[in-house]
Amino acid sequence: MRILGINALFHDPAAALVIDGMTVAAAEEERFSRRKHGKRPLPFSAWELPEQAAAWCLKRAGLRPQDLDAVAYSFDPSLARPTDAMGLDDPWDHLRLAYAREAPGFLQTALPGLDADIVRFVPHHMAHAASAAFAAADAGTSSVLVLDGRGERASHLAARRIHGRLEALHAQELPHSLGLVYEELTEHLGFLRSSDEFKVMALASHGRPRMLAELRKYVHPTGDGGFRATGVPWHQFCAPRGSEEAWTQEHADVAASAQAVLEETMLDLVRHLHGQTRDSLLTLAGGVALNCVANSRIAREGPFSRVWVQPAAGDAGTALGGALLLAAGEGDDPEPMNGVDLGRDWSDAELGAWLKTAAVPFDRPADIAATVAEALADNAVVAWFQGRSEYGPRALGHRSLLAHPGHAGNLERLNDVKGREQFRPVAPMVLAERAPEIFDGPMPSPYMLFVHDVAPAWRERIPAVVHVDGTARIQTVDPAREPLVARMLREFEQHTGLPVVVNTSLNTAGRPMVDDPRDALECFGSSPVDLLAIGPYAIRRGDFFRRCDDADDAGTGAAR
Repeated sequence: MRILGINALFHDPAAALVIDGMTVAAAEEERFSRRKHGKRPLPFSAWELPEQAAAWCLKRAGLRPQDLDAVAYSFDPSLARPTDAMGLDDPWDHLRLAYAREAPGFLQTALPGLDADIVRFVPHHMAHAASAAFAAADAGTSSVLVLDGRGERASHLAARRIHGRLEALHAQELPHSLGLVYEELTEHLGFLRSSDEFKVMALASHGRPRMLAELRKYVHPTGDGGFRATGVPWHQFCAPRGSEEAWTQEHADVAASAQAVLEETMLDLVRHLHGQTRDSLLTLAGGVALNCVANSRIAREGPFSRVWVQPAAGDAGTALGGALLLAAGEGDDPEPMNGVDLGRDWSDAELGAWLKTAAVPFDRPADIAATVAEALADNAVVAWFQGRSEYGPRALGHRSLLAHPGHAGNLERLNDVKGREQFRPVAPMVLAERAPEIFDGPMPSPYMLFVHDVAPAWRERIPAVVHVDGTARIQTVDPAREPLVARMLREFEQHTGLPVVVNTSLNTAGRPMVDDPRDALECFGSSPVDLLAIGPYAIRRGDFFRRCDDADDAGTGAAR
């Protein structure tokens, strides 16, 4: 079966292509359109489709729209209820539902040749659940928990995978939603709702959960696999923060309290689910599953012996989940994800042609990994553009900014490069075999979806990646899966004695992650990055701007 998955209705529009159970390609529309999250999650934007991402997925596989057997659209409007009946304040939601009902026709227009009759509506949370349950390795019989802002009429799903079948167990009806409560706090604290929730998680580490008892009145588990989460009067907990205002200790304490009650509630849901299934593996999806602090507490204190989180846990992942669910339903055996490098790439020759067209000075060193390691050892900031781009919100060694972890000032330096708030941490990448001596937490951790305690002996050696609470959100690197990154890490350790490198996403604040060579060159030219490693080629900042100065001098001379 050749199945195209589409996520479009709320936010993070994306497309994924599954052929005979194998994920061939997956990409988010933001990487093509250069609009963060693809669009804002408003009813008026619900008609917008991931047209470029879908067209690229088909091109990658050499398919035409008419070659598809099915299209999975990750929302089923027939399951939805009016928002006022669900206790939600969204008077234009009927417009969103109208667009959803017309999605087959919209897709037929966006992908000429597509038969609208092969478009199938997949329940939103079932698509989330399938994205985790069918993508995890060794997950033949396993439990799955989905938590997000909202789907058709719920905000949560507990389910179970039994080989090729996914069985829904129970769901929490709206208006109760852990995701919506966290979104409301995000907005109250002056950040962008449905975008900056991770900033609240980071800010929480700077606070104390002193308002937890009061917050429990509004957010708490009900003991039966459900929860209550609505109507939190955030203004009674702290004054709202303007987007340009400095945060206060009170803001941090509210964030810490919200984070604590989220973790408590999630743990109760996990324990209740395990009591029903007695499975050893739990898989997680939905936007709330991107909360790596909560994930770590579930792994540490929960009853499941293994926890796996879908790396594209947000709505973008429902494009993949919808396709996998249809594939399994048609008898295909879904193959586990072997990595998130599912997006675009370019050959060495194509990259060289891009650089020549851009007329930038570059060279091709004998080993780009060794060149980058030497630059990092000299405390350079390196833009790393290698292979296929990542699917999901994390840079995992394909579109990354790299730096030396041994200099504490590199945290502030990188946040300045990216234009981010200074309370935001950066992450370490480390060879999987070296990680246990430095970090304590779930291993392996290839997708940066858990936090780990940093061993006391290492905290002063790698201060740039140690958060204020002594933790780090690590990426473990498997040399068999990422040989180039592994070689760079080994070379860096030979220079410095440190087996860790700072890894953060290759973008600046408010912009999507770099995806194509033009994006890489624009980011390099507009931010203080010392070296761009793009495929086998190296562009050095000094050479780049020396060429520009020489051109200016020549132009001045000619004018004279």
